Amino acid sequence: MRALSEQELQIINKIRQLSPSQIVEIEDFIDFLSQRYLDNQLVVAAARAAEPSLAHVWDNPEDAAYDDL
Repeated sequence: MRALSEQELQIINKIRQLSPSQIVEIEDFIDFLSQRYLDNQLVVAAARAAEPSLAHVWDNPEDAAYDDL
C-alpha cells in the first residue's frame, strides 16, 4: 500500500476536527462526487459506442458544409 500524500494527510486532519454529523455530510459529498464521475464516464462510453452506428448520418456529402462551422 502506498504512503498517503501531504494533501491526503491534510484532509484527514481536517476531517478529524469535525463532528460526527459533519463527517456524515462529508461522506455523502464524497459519494456524490464519485457517482457524478461514474455517470459522466457512462455518458462518454455511450457516446463512443454510438459513434460507429451514426457515422453514416454524420459523414455525408449533403452535410459537408456544416463540418467547418
